[in-house]
Amino acid sequence: MTRNTHGLGAEVMDHLGPCLSFLGLPEYSRPVNEARAVIVAAPYDGTTTFRAGTREGPRAILAASRELECYEEDTGTEPYRYGIATLGELRVTAVSPRDMVERVHAVGKALLAAEKIPVLLGGEHLMSLGMIQAAAARFHSLTVLHLDAHPDLRASYQETPFSNACVMRHVLDSVHLVQVGLRSMTREEHELIREKAIPAFFAEEVVRDSHTIPRILDLLGPDVYVTIDLDVLDPSIMPAVGTPEPGGLGWYDLLSLLRAVTTQKRIVGFDVMELCPIPGMVAPDFLAARLVHKMLAHIFLDKP
Repeated sequence: MTRNTHGLGAEVMDHLGPCLSFLGLPEYSRPVNEARAVIVAAPYDGTTTFRAGTREGPRAILAASRELECYEEDTGTEPYRYGIATLGELRVTAVSPRDMVERVHAVGKALLAAEKIPVLLGGEHLMSLGMIQAAAARFHSLTVLHLDAHPDLRASYQETPFSNACVMRHVLDSVHLVQVGLRSMTREEHELIREKAIPAFFAEEVVRDSHTIPRILDLLGPDVYVTIDLDVLDPSIMPAVGTPEPGGLGWYDLLSLLRAVTTQKRIVGFDVMELCPIPGMVAPDFLAARLVHKMLAHIFLDKP
């Protein structure tokens, strides 16, 4: 990776460490207009209801990514060579959760118009709504593949519809939705899934039945946005989430599904949300960073 001295001179640049960017890539080595994928960090957890701290998630993922090997052995590629840029963190507004969603939407709209693949890092899952709405406006046949322990289909929560517990209720209004990994919900949410015939796959089904992945693929359109709440994974490998639920997907369960999706569909954007770092425990941070890297490797390999 060649460093642009940025006019400061090699005597200065040679003393600087990696930027807080994905993989520690020098932010000036790959301008956004030359990148295929652009990392967007949304450090917001304003409507978190149980264990707060997902606002620290994006920084933990970026910090962990600096320690990743840049090579993926299953694809035989180094994703950074295809172009990855990292934007500065989104500024947080305390006006309202809706205002923060609109901020994500504005950035997502601009990146998609520039034909980039936005990669959102959270932060609470409500932030995905802004990026999904931007993708839905651009790709009219969009399907959202929602990986989560919870359906997030409540009409409102704590007296507001702009809550992480309601994010997929908004998505449902305008986009075809497929949910995978569910294992905790309210009676009302379960009834809505049945009433609306929302394609929903419970975690046990995904883990135990190898024929589930082809059934999921059959339900997806050609253009897919993937939204990942990290609590879709089993807490034994991903304890660093706000509401860990037992019985989730394993690492290879998740990768097998994502690999199949990237092979057969066009991924127009994706997000990795709800990392709630645990002090002194770096494994979940590494997992989230590796997950982003794997996704990019497979997207670039399948659609070079």
